[in-house]
Amino acid sequence: MKWTLLCWFLFVPFVVKAQEATDDGKIMLTVILRYDESKTLDEIDDHLAKTGFIKNFPPEGVEIVSYYIVMGVGHVITLRLPPDKLREVNVAFEKGVWSAFRTEFYPTYDYVRIFNELKRNAPNPQPQAETTPTTPARPTPSPTPTPKRTRHRSS
Repeated sequence: MKWTLLCWFLFVPFVVKAQEATDDGKIMLTVILRYDESKTLDEIDDHLAKTGFIKNFPPEGVEIVSYYIVMGVGHVITLRLPPDKLREVNVAFEKGVWSAFRTEFYPTYDYVRIFNELKRNAPNPQPQAETTPTTPARPTPSPTPTPKRTRHRSS
């Protein structure tokens, strides 16, 4: 019980601090557009052109923080937006990418500042004495020899 409370008081302040909205009140959203492997890249590009996704995305007031192509997965886009723009973002994806991608949405927060703070305040690890490996470099030969294969002649 004491261990649980200790963990709670040590880690919860960092999690709560990390999940707060930025100073400007905006939130971040990571969107994964997974490829529909039944379509070729040309078919996907044609769909995006036909729906106007590339030309019209993102909606006004929404910032693209990062946009990556992940091989074998698809597009990974991180957006920064005011909470009241969430519906517009959702509709933009529904109208623009559905049937070309499977969509996944994840609320996101920037953890770099907190990670660096934790790293800066982390205790230095104690150097450990070098140990010699206990396993030999080569396997020990078996005391029983491997039987030789005998070849049988067919008559």
